[in-house]
Amino acid sequence: MTRKPPIRAIGYVRVSTEEQATSGLSLSHQKTRIVAFAKASDFDLVEVIEEPGKSGKNLNRHGLTRALEILEGREAQALVILSLDRLTRSVKNLGHLVEFFDRTGTALVSVQDSINTLTAAGRLVLNVLGSIAQWEREAIGERTAAAMAVKRHRGEKTGGTVPYGFDVNAEGRLIPNPREQEALKLIVRLRKRKHSLRKIGETLTTQGFTTKKGGSWHPQVLSKIICLIDDRNKKRYNLIP
Repeated sequence: MTRKPPIRAIGYVRVSTEEQATSGLSLSHQKTRIVAFAKASDFDLVEVIEEPGKSGKNLNRHGLTRALEILEGREAQALVILSLDRLTRSVKNLGHLVEFFDRTGTALVSVQDSINTLTAAGRLVLNVLGSIAQWEREAIGERTAAAMAVKRHRGEKTGGTVPYGFDVNAEGRLIPNPREQEALKLIVRLRKRKHSLRKIGETLTTQGFTTKKGGSWHPQVLSKIICLIDDRNKKRYNLIP
């Protein structure tokens, strides 16, 4: 019976600055465990990539990026780690990685977690974890949308630039800026008289009005403000001259 060739694999070990100082989970310990596992499991360990002093909170890591590029380039078929928290501590980021392994047809092997996506059981576990990540993303989206709706209902600012004519108070609510409100009403009147943007800017400057940042009235700035002063926004902001 012909023996199957060993599966080419990349090892990945990571430790944060804090872990280097407080735990025994050193890079050398992780590497020793991975090498021993690879020999016992018939993996051809091409390389073990080390990531010292890096947090697992995000995926923006040079070593991890290189490991994934090797997998995507088909130079190896599996990524071997000691445990999932060496790869990421974020359920959201784990979901992104699950999508990567699925898209590239490569495998993830976690020694301590007994996850091996080369097997049906391993794929099931990782798919469950990916589903949890998707659920978390959707739940966060729903909570954010609900919170934004409450803020809008209360008249509170929900992010972005404070619109001209308003300030934000300590509670995060939009409150009228009297001087800027005068400028808005003047803009509406001049626009109704068919004045050009340049002429409106000159009139505002002559009467001592400035932009939010104290700058000049460029046509682009006025155009954005006028877009806000449609019938719907007049009602919302009480911009009735």
